[in-house]
Amino acid sequence: MDLLQLREGEIFKTLKALKPLDFVLVGGYAANAYALPRFSVDCDIVVKDKKEAEGISSRLKELGYSKREKGQDLPYGGSFERYEKQLENRFKVSVDVLISGVQDRQTGAVFGADWIFENSKTRELRGKTITEKLSVKIIGLDALFAMKAVSARAADIRDVFMLAPKVENWGWVMESISRKCNLKRLAKIVDTVNSKQFRDGLQGVYGQIDDAVFRRHSEAINERLGGSV
Repeated sequence: MDLLQLREGEIFKTLKALKPLDFVLVGGYAANAYALPRFSVDCDIVVKDKKEAEGISSRLKELGYSKREKGQDLPYGGSFERYEKQLENRFKVSVDVLISGVQDRQTGAVFGADWIFENSKTRELRGKTITEKLSVKIIGLDALFAMKAVSARAADIRDVFMLAPKVENWGWVMESISRKCNLKRLAKIVDTVNSKQFRDGLQGVYGQIDDAVFRRHSEAINERLGGSV
């Protein structure tokens, strides 16, 4: 089996085992529920409190995961736990359990668990390298867009680009972003999307993207975010 399939298959197996517990899927795997699926090594889930986190932790350990000590290379601040599982050839998969919400390490912005749960629903998740499907509670597209726009790391900008044409309530999204950071931060997204190298990087993750599709997504970013910076 291809190593990418091995990793993704393990994440789907893990999410299936966690389904009876109360969590919301966020991050790259959540983006896969709304846009062309991309491969992600890390799986990010949000729980409401430490009691829920303990249940997740027990199940993950039963599945062969080990808790990792926090490090500066991780994208989150606040209260979270990372669990890793060794696969073949020293490859690993990881699950980040975000307790009480998501705190971005760069900006310090916090999206609380109550807000995340309110803006989530059960959806179908599809893999990038496997044909499997899975129904799981996932953060809503508009809320996910707002979270990723605030973070604005390279992977987040690519996801924001792919999600932009599907945003349903731009007023709500922009208000949600403005509560967490200065809207001038969105200039980073606009500048990146309009850079000469952006498309190559995007296609390196998502695969070949049609000219018309790329143009439609670019227009959505420039029209909705460009006027706010």
